[in-house]
Amino acid sequence: MGEAYIVKARRTAGGRKGGRLRDWHPADLAAQVLNDLVGDHDPALFEDVIMGCVNQFAQQSTNIGRNAVLASKLPESVPGTSIDRQCGSSQQALHFAAATVMSGQMDVVIAAGVESMTRVPMQLPFKAAMDVGAGNYRSPAIEARYPGIMFSQFMGAEMIATKYDLSKDALDAFGYESQLRAAAATKSGAFGHEIVEVEGRDGDNNPTAHVVDEGIRFEATLEATQAVKLLSPDGRLTAASSSQICDGASGVLIVNARGLKALGVEPIARIHQMTVVGEDPVIMLEAPIGATRRALAKAGMTIDDIDLYEVNEAFASVPMAWLQQLGADPARLNVNGGAIALGHPLGASGTKLMATLVHGLRTRGKRYGLQTMCEGGGLANVTIVEAL
Repeated sequence: MGEAYIVKARRTAGGRKGGRLRDWHPADLAAQVLNDLVGDHDPALFEDVIMGCVNQFAQQSTNIGRNAVLASKLPESVPGTSIDRQCGSSQQALHFAAATVMSGQMDVVIAAGVESMTRVPMQLPFKAAMDVGAGNYRSPAIEARYPGIMFSQFMGAEMIATKYDLSKDALDAFGYESQLRAAAATKSGAFGHEIVEVEGRDGDNNPTAHVVDEGIRFEATLEATQAVKLLSPDGRLTAASSSQICDGASGVLIVNARGLKALGVEPIARIHQMTVVGEDPVIMLEAPIGATRRALAKAGMTIDDIDLYEVNEAFASVPMAWLQQLGADPARLNVNGGAIALGHPLGASGTKLMATLVHGLRTRGKRYGLQTMCEGGGLANVTIVEAL
């Protein structure tokens, strides 16, 4: 089996709902990242685009991966496909791309993701289907297996907080720390290697360079964080300890040894291990814990061998439970902040986090990084990478 290398890893800065990226069609936004990944290389060398997107509806319908190719400078000969593994969609795109080049079927593949939560809001496909009487995704067989049991990420996040005894104060403190880390990373220029500049629109509709994640609260205080209203009257989580709705696109260029030679480039990282698991769809967001244990065992590693971790901050309870159960070092977790501050553009978050992880490892002179995502349906992907 061959190796899979990362050559480039890039993302747009996150845009708030209705914010600076509001005028971008998602196919065109994704195309900006594709164009950046292609750079000055011969576009004909690129053999496929695998793109994550969760709400594949309306402007994100009809194979957004192929549409992004057609909106980019890639030739028509480059195919594209779209992946939905919920919040792990583009991380799964990375896994598929890596497996393809490792097998030798292709040499140069882009794994990417996009989500415009402004233009295609969460739950819009479900609501639209119900409005026209097209039915529910829950089949009779699923209903028989889980009678009257709701699948809800919000409920799952609260269940995790209760199961692992995570207090509101602790969750608030985690959310506040995410803001502090993201603000510090931005001010220090830590995201400079990963952000693709695109033109946005400010509040007065004037064009502006979009290079800073729009969700960061640079003046955040713990007191203000603690004052945010609970999502559920009897819960522990608030908007300040949950990921932000976000627009964005991201991508990673994956190649094998032949691809390195064809492009004439050096790799920045190597894919070391890839795992995906399915667990309880009711508590739903707990799967990164078991998935990480499996990935480490398959890699013959322990959590202490990992220098940096990116655990998606869908809700603060998820990475906090992960830290608790893995015995991991909080100082190595989401060192530049996470989705609570930077936003969670659903289908784009997988390769977005990989861009942050790879560049973070290289900047710090570290070797191994681990990324994991909780995903709807009780799923989780884990990717271990080695910086080169």
